[in-house]
Amino acid sequence: MAEHDHSAIKEHMKIIGADGVHVGTVDHLEGERIKMAKSDSVDGKHRYLPAGLVATVEGDTIRLSATGATAVDLFEEAE
Repeated sequence: MAEHDHSAIKEHMKIIGADGVHVGTVDHLEGERIKMAKSDSVDGKHRYLPAGLVATVEGDTIRLSATGATAVDLFEEAE
């Protein structure tokens, strides 16, 4: 499997699941994790998604290889 070029991931990009469901908005890339904007969080905490879930970057949208519901299950909370 080819390595993805994560340099295409930019602030304010929309993150959608493979099923087209909105998952969140990029705050910034932190190593191999995408830090998501707090505005998408119900409890005001930052969430992280593994960058390895990124399937494609199209324009200002990141499409994940996982569905929206699966991606939510994979969220990591900020320490």
